[in-house]
Amino acid sequence: MLTVEQVNEALEWVLVPGVGRSLVKLGMVRHVEVTSDEVKITLASTALYPQAKEWVENKVRTEVEKLPEVKKLTISFVEPPPKELNDIRSTIAVMSGKGGVGKSLVAGLLAIALNHKGCDVGILDADITGPSIPKMFGITQHPEGSETGILPVLSRAGIEVMSINLMLPHEDDAVIWRGPLIGKAIQQFWEDVIWGKLDSILVDLPPGTADASLTVAQSLPLSGVIIVTSPQELAAMVVRKAINMARLVNVPILGVVENMSYLLLPETGKRIEIFGKSKGEEMAKTAGVPFLGQIPLDPEIAKLCDEGWIERYNSPAFDSFAETSVKVISGLIHKN
Repeated sequence: MLTVEQVNEALEWVLVPGVGRSLVKLGMVRHVEVTSDEVKITLASTALYPQAKEWVENKVRTEVEKLPEVKKLTISFVEPPPKELNDIRSTIAVMSGKGGVGKSLVAGLLAIALNHKGCDVGILDADITGPSIPKMFGITQHPEGSETGILPVLSRAGIEVMSINLMLPHEDDAVIWRGPLIGKAIQQFWEDVIWGKLDSILVDLPPGTADASLTVAQSLPLSGVIIVTSPQELAAMVVRKAINMARLVNVPILGVVENMSYLLLPETGKRIEIFGKSKGEEMAKTAGVPFLGQIPLDPEIAKLCDEGWIERYNSPAFDSFAETSVKVISGLIHKN
């Protein structure tokens, strides 16, 4: 006899227009019932414009009717709010008290590391006035959706991304908003986007400990934060503010990452500490949290980010950082 599992396997082949993930992965399969003479499927039509809804229905019918023993198929639609479709196992903010230390780079590399391990990952770009995630991933496509919800955009490797830059007519248009509007936009990216079933969402925060960071800490169910720093004493001082903020709002600190730690000379392999002696491990020890690793000043990173190909980056330093970070994040994923 036909089983619900077989029907769900067939529905995995139905990719939602505009995002390219399956109905199952996006949480849009709400109910499947199989009896001896009928298969009943209830789908969410949230964020689907009329033509997309019609295409999905026809595709579902095509795939399910291929299965043996399907005598009658009934497809119906409901329209729950996007947040009811989402099943996110861990939500991790990437933050620092200071700008220019590479939070977006670290968020991107963390997402890539998790993706390489087979995790389903998303990036919520909460840097509303200075978004850089779409540029790094080479994403220019505008999100699809309807008045009932928004669909994220998929990177080449399959990482879900939502950023204000994907909503603007031109990527260099300025967003000149006050704090409450920025906070509202971040909340909408969390509540009005169909993220679906994800192992982890990485939230790329703007610099500082003001409105945006507070909105994320108080409005999103954060599993923890990862702190990004660089070797300069000035950066270390300001990053300590971010650590203190995380503690004040009772968000666990998962670890510290040091970016721009050194430059590796290709001719000799010699390390040059351009910004001074590394302080990342010392800072992590003082905070009582894991040190997740060092990311060097690497011209290849800059080149790939500028060209929109960060997902191609690979190096021994990245492998080491990825292994340590994924181990920490995987603990959160499996815990939930």
